[in-house]
Amino acid sequence: MSPKTAQELALPVGVTLDRFIMLSQSAFPYATGELSQLLRDIALAGKIINREINRAGLVDIAGGNGTDNVQGENQQKLDIIANIRFIRALKNGGEVCAILSEEDEDIIHTGNDHGKYVVAMDPLDGSSNIDVNVSIGTIFSIYRRVSPIDGPATREDFLQGGRKQVAAGYILYGSSTMLVYSTGDGVNGFTYDHSLGEFILSHKNICSPQNGTIYSVNDGYINDYPAFVQQYLTKCKEKSCTARYIGSLVADFHRNLLRGGVYLYPSTKKTPEGKLRLLYECYPLAFIAEKSGGKAIDGFGAILDIIPTSFHQRSPIYLGSSTMVDDVMKC
Repeated sequence: MSPKTAQELALPVGVTLDRFIMLSQSAFPYATGELSQLLRDIALAGKIINREINRAGLVDIAGGNGTDNVQGENQQKLDIIANIRFIRALKNGGEVCAILSEEDEDIIHTGNDHGKYVVAMDPLDGSSNIDVNVSIGTIFSIYRRVSPIDGPATREDFLQGGRKQVAAGYILYGSSTMLVYSTGDGVNGFTYDHSLGEFILSHKNICSPQNGTIYSVNDGYINDYPAFVQQYLTKCKEKSCTARYIGSLVADFHRNLLRGGVYLYPSTKKTPEGKLRLLYECYPLAFIAEKSGGKAIDGFGAILDIIPTSFHQRSPIYLGSSTMVDDVMKC
């Protein structure tokens, strides 16, 4: 057997998140590093949450906490843990002046009034699936503040609208942990290497398929959906499309992003305004969808064109491969 070459003995590890951020920043001559540091802070919190989730079956952090959040939803213990971890990481990072979280009613001021950014987030989406070991995720949206520097953040910082996002993304905690984000120029995915403690670039310049055969929706509510949604789902079944629905928004969206498909969360008779939150669920995933070549609509127009009026505003959403989203609109 011939001896291995030096390259064969020490294969490249890949591009780490830190290195990718540094290289990307060098392409913008006026970048000063605050957004780059903010993305690192989010990645750090994601690593910590990944650790907590992996311990969920060993220590008493799974299941309900017996409390409700501002949405009136039962809080899981990991909801509270994730919220605290992300707030702490963003406060300590120093780049964020304020945070809006699904778990809190009002703005969370970090004390860093000099910070140039605000973050809207769902710290742990799908957390009720923890007990049955199903993939869950974190969703985040980043804005450059419009209020005066060195003063407290205001409502206007968070109600700028989806087109004003400077970055958005999600972290998927599944068979592997992935961070997927965009700063407006393409979408890139990083897989967490536990042995190194680093996110490694694994999905460069993600381009979502223009069409697909997967539709993701809770069929149990089909009789409560608008007529055009029922009509579209009937057509999907006639074409022998594949139904795939996990019940974790990040997991369903991620699969369709890579393989091609459409995710539907329509309004119902019980929730005529929709169920998903606009600022920290719909906006960031719509941003990722559009930057990867897909689309996101509310049934009338683009999600990113909706004018927000309140922090916890809800919206229907149909997002994924552009051709499939167009087909929803045709119905």
